[in-house]
Amino acid sequence: MLKDLIVSRVRVKILQLFFLSPGKIFHVREIVRRTSEEINAVRRELAHLEKIGLMSKEHRANRLFYALRKDYPLYFDLLELIVKSSGMGGEIIKNKVRLGKVKFAMVAGSFARVSTKGTNSVDLLVVGKIVLPELSQIVKEEEVRREREINYTVMSEEEFEFRKKRRDPFVLEILRGSRIMVIGDEEELVS
Repeated sequence: MLKDLIVSRVRVKILQLFFLSPGKIFHVREIVRRTSEEINAVRRELAHLEKIGLMSKEHRANRLFYALRKDYPLYFDLLELIVKSSGMGGEIIKNKVRLGKVKFAMVAGSFARVSTKGTNSVDLLVVGKIVLPELSQIVKEEEVRREREINYTVMSEEEFEFRKKRRDPFVLEILRGSRIMVIGDEEELVS
């Protein structure tokens, strides 16, 4: 999906690498290795991303390191786009039919940002008639990739609406927190 919007395949791979590993810095050779792209193409894209203000670079010893700049005006918009189109979010969208009848799927903002705030909450909420083994497989693959456990909750639409009307503390905590909607309308989720 992201490659449909951004023409440069190399740029898409670089953005995915950095946004799916927020807070990490990478040196040029590591970026080349992780993206499996030619070094000149990677350098060209990094120079472009630095020029527009999305990346910063830093010399350490004899290596050049790059990092995302969170003060870039579209940083959080790009984060949301990449979370929806890559990794677990992309797999949920790609396998929506196999997952059953998904009304809502949302990823917690703290999970997307790899923040330690709100760690007692759920990382993924899926509402609908869900085929649990299919969802479980997607979550397991993401756990391996991120090297950490993912807390996820599945509810039927009826249970979600009931708990929301009863002002269940667990559901209210989810609704109060920041989130990235993978499937469904955010206003309908919180109303």
